[in-house]
Amino acid sequence: MYHLRILVRLSIVGLVVNTWAGGAFGKAVDAPALPGTAPLTWQDDIASRLVAGVDRFLLQEVEKSVERRARHWKRDPSSPDKYNASVEPNRRRLAHIAGVRDPQVSPGEFELVGTQAQPALVGQGNGYQVYAVRWPAFGDVHGEGLLLVPTGSKKIADVVAIPDADQTPEMIAGLAEGVPAESQFARRLAESGCRVLVPVLIDRGVTHRRLSNREFLYRSAFELGRHLIGYEVQKVSAAVDGFVRESGAQDPRIGVIGWGEGGLLALYAGALDTRIGAVCVSGYFDSRQSVWQEPVYRNVFGLLEQFGDAELAGLVAPRALIVEAAGGPQVVVPPGTGGAPGRLVTPDLESVRREVGRARGLVDGLKPAWRLEWVASGGGTGPYGTSEALGKFLDALSGGARLAALSDPPRHLRTTFDPKVRQQRQFHEIDRHNQWLLGESPQVRRDFMAKLDTGSPEKYRQSSQGYRQFFYDEVIGRFDYELLPPNVRSRKAYDTAKWTGYEVVMDVLPDVIAYGILLLPKDLREGEKRPVVVCQHGLEGRPQDVVSGDSKSYHDFAARLAERGFITLAPQNLYIFGDRFRTLQRKANPIKKTLFSVIVPQHQQMTDWLKSLPYVDPQRIAFYGLSYGGKSAMRIPPLVSNYGLSICSADFNEWVWKNASTRSPYSYVWTGEYEIFEFDLGSTFNYAEMAALIAPRPFMVERGHFDGVAPDEAVAYEFAKVRFLYEAKLGLGDRCEIEWFVGPHTINGKGTFDFLHRHLNWPKPK
Repeated sequence: MYHLRILVRLSIVGLVVNTWAGGAFGKAVDAPALPGTAPLTWQDDIASRLVAGVDRFLLQEVEKSVERRARHWKRDPSSPDKYNASVEPNRRRLAHIAGVRDPQVSPGEFELVGTQAQPALVGQGNGYQVYAVRWPAFGDVHGEGLLLVPTGSKKIADVVAIPDADQTPEMIAGLAEGVPAESQFARRLAESGCRVLVPVLIDRGVTHRRLSNREFLYRSAFELGRHLIGYEVQKVSAAVDGFVRESGAQDPRIGVIGWGEGGLLALYAGALDTRIGAVCVSGYFDSRQSVWQEPVYRNVFGLLEQFGDAELAGLVAPRALIVEAAGGPQVVVPPGTGGAPGRLVTPDLESVRREVGRARGLVDGLKPAWRLEWVASGGGTGPYGTSEALGKFLDALSGGARLAALSDPPRHLRTTFDPKVRQQRQFHEIDRHNQWLLGESPQVRRDFMAKLDTGSPEKYRQSSQGYRQFFYDEVIGRFDYELLPPNVRSRKAYDTAKWTGYEVVMDVLPDVIAYGILLLPKDLREGEKRPVVVCQHGLEGRPQDVVSGDSKSYHDFAARLAERGFITLAPQNLYIFGDRFRTLQRKANPIKKTLFSVIVPQHQQMTDWLKSLPYVDPQRIAFYGLSYGGKSAMRIPPLVSNYGLSICSADFNEWVWKNASTRSPYSYVWTGEYEIFEFDLGSTFNYAEMAALIAPRPFMVERGHFDGVAPDEAVAYEFAKVRFLYEAKLGLGDRCEIEWFVGPHTINGKGTFDFLHRHLNWPKPK
């Protein structure tokens, strides 16, 4: 519900005629259009209309992603070897976005985990023994779980059996309650003669705040170019390393099977590791068009650009894939819990059928024919690990192998066992690895930016162009659309002694508009061209907030600059209405886009229009934003060359650290801004590197000592790198400044105003 706040701002010679502020909407008393534009007649909340339009646009783009994927594939089905070679670039891309990047530890043996009080032999079943084991995976991270080893006849195959995230290995091995005997697929495969490794997954329990453990680890990893999916796939791959090493000269028979989150990991592992001969996916396989509705720890940046589950299945080919349509985990993360809202539901049977059919079509013509089979349990909602699915999986692993009849459950030999202790070990190993990556990331970024040529400003511009393109294409995300004709509509909203204000709306992309308030000084002379300052509000803000009302954060800085003779434009940005805008990021990420994939074209359109106005100097357009507007100041000017200057207020800091640290109280890991994390900034662009994309244009930071965004030392550390570039490398020290002031998260409007006057060549008022 919106709160009514009528602004009646009187001055000696002028009256504010806008009747909107804080969310109420009404027709202006006197609302002529700006000359050269059509009348703006909308009476609803334009900010809400803007967000709703972007939502429609992104959902349409998600749907279009299926048909667009073909351009990324060049499959050659003429032989299995040629097919594998033809999809190898796609496999590398999947590894990159899934965060499979850290070198695997050299293959090692499975280590028994036990003490004098509790030996590693933890269970004994009909024809197999169960051991507690761990194995090295990457860095200092280990996989850990159970190894079920046949004791009788010759081993049929080696299998990694992956439970859902909220199941322990003991549950699907029959050593603990929680899974019906018929669905204990790990022990059923062991009873059938397979050696079975069951890894521990990071669970959905809560250790910190109200975030699930999976989301907590996902946040840091995502910022650093890694992913919890990739980490757990690497644990599976490391187990495969162990199986291969132990097989010696023999050709190993290795399979992977999983349910729920384990089904996801089985599919990814099979797609990425060609040593896996057969894959069984249960309670997971589906079209991924609604992945943005799933828990955020499944958010893979750019997934839908090349991959749905059918395409992942195509990477398993020509090896066997068994899909079991069965009841999946039921998980709901409601809004307001501190984490990203999300849910897991059982895949619809018809959707599974269509996706399996689409997978077959992608690999049509492969010789010999690809073995892709699917099983429906109870109409798609029945128990997982059915005898039919396990039987097909066993036969694919070792032709003629048969599933044994269900036997008595194994005997649990542990006197006491708390799986939470093991879970904590696994959690802390990944957290520690994330923090190690964070510490290494400055050097990674230095290496990444090493091709910049600082020999002269012109050489610098040329050498930085490739980085700007990379920033747009790989970090921000670029839509391949031409901007629509702007079709500008406007109406007068303010009339004061020194300036007139107009609400302005223009078209940008299909369903996407730009909206803002343009302030024109009244002393504009005919033929005169003035500088423009684009004044950007912060989180949950509106253009009106920077114009009137003397907000404690903004202090009417757009109006104050207009009083000094600048033309100002205050755009409405997307970050408003809580989950409505945050879920836009969820919809954008799977198609390799972000909020700024929309915001950048909006600013391109607005500044192109500004340049067309007869009273605007196109060479003197500046950007000045606070808080989330400061985030915009770091991301928009690198990509919109119309901006000749950028000022970041109340936001500049060591941004990667702020997003990825699990040690700092300033970190976004601890907050509800689940949309804030941007994939792989740790390896590419921190704020110093983003500022390097603004250079050699003037750049300034406005920083209050008591701003809770970050401590002064973090701000100073990151800014020192920018200052070094401008002053020491480029010889442009006069173009780079920081103003420290005693104050909070606010526009100070002193040093920054002087900076604008100096670099926009506009005289200060007497």
